[in-house]
Amino acid sequence: MKPSNILPGILAILTLTACESRRNYSTADFDRPLYTPAYAAGFDIRGTENDAAALITIRNPWQGAEKVEQHLLVLHDDNDAPIDFDGQTVRAPVHRVACLSSSHVALFDALGEVRRIKGVSGIDYIANPYVRAHRLCGEVRDIGYDTNLDFELLAVMRPSIVLLYGVTGENTAVTGKLRELDIPYIYIGDYLEPSPLGKAEWLVVAAELCGCRDRGTAVFDRIAERYNATAQCVRAYVEQEIPDVACLPKVLLNTPYRDTWFMPPARNYMVQLIRDAGGDTFTSSEEGNSSRPVDLEQAYLLASDADVWLNVGSCNTLDELKAQNPKFAELPVVRNRRVYNNNRRLTPGGGSDFWESGAVHPDLVLHDLTTILHPSLGADTLTYYKRLE
Repeated sequence: MKPSNILPGILAILTLTACESRRNYSTADFDRPLYTPAYAAGFDIRGTENDAAALITIRNPWQGAEKVEQHLLVLHDDNDAPIDFDGQTVRAPVHRVACLSSSHVALFDALGEVRRIKGVSGIDYIANPYVRAHRLCGEVRDIGYDTNLDFELLAVMRPSIVLLYGVTGENTAVTGKLRELDIPYIYIGDYLEPSPLGKAEWLVVAAELCGCRDRGTAVFDRIAERYNATAQCVRAYVEQEIPDVACLPKVLLNTPYRDTWFMPPARNYMVQLIRDAGGDTFTSSEEGNSSRPVDLEQAYLLASDADVWLNVGSCNTLDELKAQNPKFAELPVVRNRRVYNNNRRLTPGGGSDFWESGAVHPDLVLHDLTTILHPSLGADTLTYYKRLE
């Protein structure tokens, strides 16, 4: 055989060998912990010895989910997915991301990677400065809502991945269409985390997608350090000044919705924040991660004992709050003007940055709540809250 005929054969063998080596692993090989969350319960990240890929496992990403797992394989370099993996795959770093929740935007912003976001849901409600600035030139598009996504636009955009938001279960119409379009997706369950730091820790998932896990870990560690320092300071103050826990400031949350007042569960994001800020709040007695309805008369009895009232919907003044129900004017917490709302930073469309960047910066939220509940410990300014006048 002539050398000119041998060379193509050798190249073909080398190519096949290289392709086989890139796939010479299975899902069982993902037994090396790459990131085990310190606070979050809804995800972990595992890898292989050869660092071919990272496997993100998402657990129970919507309310009421039990033993639900989803898997996203993040491929590194030119490696391929294992032959026996049939889940969603994406190649890092992602360049075009579509987010169905404003908190997803905040995850990338905290990493300094917000430029990767090309699509959002409800752009009028997004507070992020980059998104708001780049919507005008069409670099960031509104892709619609979960039940009414603009699939034609998504087909043109070809996002690297769509981050979904689930309330009561998987929207199979949406996921089925995304699979048909060959667009990777994953449900993000950050909003279900009862720990404020657990919610923020999901930024490590975004960091994995961007190929900067180490940087994401460092960013989160700084947030956790600031949060824990404030919480420790509050605990020391409470032990010295308020030794009887029954004397902690009692906090009322939310307002009635259609004549029903919903109380949060004991294991809840806001409840934990209030406790870490040295307060106590009214919760439902039932287990789970969903708020529970409380009879209005019972709610008014609880409200009459409240020292502080937080998160009162869209209200900007005490008069607006009283207009919802004349009984509110009789509450001591209203008469004492101890009502605060988390809408200091609103978009023109009515979106609240509290639920966006606040989800990734619980350290700032905790500082606000500490200032509200124990003014001597905080500062004069608030980031997300304002006092109703």
